[in-house]
Amino acid sequence: MDPVKLTEKEIRFLEQNELCRFATASKKGEPHVVPVSYVWHEGSPYIVTDYGTRKLKNLRENPRAAILVDTAGTQKLLLISGPVSIIEKGEEYRKLYKIFHARLDWVKRDPWKEGEAPFVKISPAFKAGWGLRGEK
Repeated sequence: MDPVKLTEKEIRFLEQNELCRFATASKKGEPHVVPVSYVWHEGSPYIVTDYGTRKLKNLRENPRAAILVDTAGTQKLLLISGPVSIIEKGEEYRKLYKIFHARLDWVKRDPWKEGEAPFVKISPAFKAGWGLRGEK
């Protein structure tokens, strides 16, 4: 499946925000949606989660997820969904940690070590939204 193409306006919207609703489903299709911080990096949204969470259990059973990013009062939102990759260790993990640490204040206040909390990457396969048209 080819990756979804985002407009410049959609990319800016994703880069300027840090909170989303993150949706997963169990292997039985039971939905789970939680608010989480995310970082948009090189064409994909990334989140971090603790081991033992329902979202991580769901992703191991059903490796697809979605994020919904919206901003109060602007009537702008963007939904992105697709298959996920779980990054637990290694060079990519360390690179992502540095990016999260630089962009999100809470990471500086509550740091963790490699292997303590995995990153999740969504490879965008579908998008939907409103309020973000009119630009390439």
